[in-house]
Amino acid sequence: MYELDYSKRTRFCIPGGYNTYQMLILDVNNESTPAVLEQAVKVLQAGGLIIFPTETTYGAGVDVTNPVAVQKLLTYKSRREGKPLSIAVADQKQAEKYVELNDQAKTLYRQFLPGPVTVISKVLPGTVAPGVASEFGTLGVRIPDYPLILDLVRMLGRPITATSANGSGKPRPYTIESVFKNLSAKQASLVDLVLDAGTLPSNPPSTVIDTTMSTPVTVRSGKVAVDQAGNNDHRTLVSTSEDETLSLAGKRCLMHWGDITEKGLVIGLNGPLGVGKTVFAKGVAKFLWIDEKITSPTYSYIQEYDFKRHDTAGKLYHLDMWKVDSEEAFERLEIGSLLMPSNVLVIEWFDQVAPWLLPIIKQSNLELIVIDIKQDSNDRIFQIS
Repeated sequence: MYELDYSKRTRFCIPGGYNTYQMLILDVNNESTPAVLEQAVKVLQAGGLIIFPTETTYGAGVDVTNPVAVQKLLTYKSRREGKPLSIAVADQKQAEKYVELNDQAKTLYRQFLPGPVTVISKVLPGTVAPGVASEFGTLGVRIPDYPLILDLVRMLGRPITATSANGSGKPRPYTIESVFKNLSAKQASLVDLVLDAGTLPSNPPSTVIDTTMSTPVTVRSGKVAVDQAGNNDHRTLVSTSEDETLSLAGKRCLMHWGDITEKGLVIGLNGPLGVGKTVFAKGVAKFLWIDEKITSPTYSYIQEYDFKRHDTAGKLYHLDMWKVDSEEAFERLEIGSLLMPSNVLVIEWFDQVAPWLLPIIKQSNLELIVIDIKQDSNDRIFQIS
């Protein structure tokens, strides 16, 4: 049994609050490493939440197989609204117990891990608690380039979550003080143990690469240059099936979920008849939890659907602009009135109305994605701008 210096318990007063919380803060630079690991494993095995250092930022960790612990972490992070968690493993062998690694993923593991790269793969059913993997059945995996955490995961015998320790929407923390500065009293009370490594280098977050599509997609740029790790600019994607197109549309919406809730989102689709524009719209509707049947509004111009995803309610507008051939016809549709937070517009034949709609979108400060779809044999090529 290793001894810890419990006289170094730290009292944290949460700014703006009335409560002072006493918790064990272990100075990992001065405490015995075996003692630190023993205490951290004990907390994790009991379903506790720890704050720990990595090569990118401070993270928040729980046992990924413990549903109660994962729910505690989701409460700590607050307002995730379907955003998945990533996990930290000790090595590729451990990763393969939780995800299915294809050739793309194995190449990335060899080239970049351990290191600041998160590789998204298909999760193996029943391996992690609800709330860890994404709604698409995928899971992001990291092998941190931080010996203390690798030893911790090995000693625990299963992965821990690798999400950053900030609450959702708050700055990434590089000191323990900055962690607690941006937490509410309720969030701070959920922390059971802190591993304090002092001030961490202000490194970018990990690069996140999705290997579950026909082409690897860089979901988030980070410390590793995207042209080294995956598709150069994640702007050209390939779909080999209708199901993959549905998934591609949903993942694109998840990437822009913050834009949807804060400003609204316009997705402009271009491409010939039968190339998959309406299939993409169906993928957006599926992501928004819309159960109604989605059909092309060629003759009605606009179809409206209500949605409620987690705590966000809004509308999906599916538009077909194929027959809109004049500014007068465009103005009669009053599309500008649809541009608002929590609304998503999917516009087929976007180029038909782009000269008149682009100034309105710019003035409304909405996020715009324009996708040109082409057919290559049985595949669909999505060029995103």
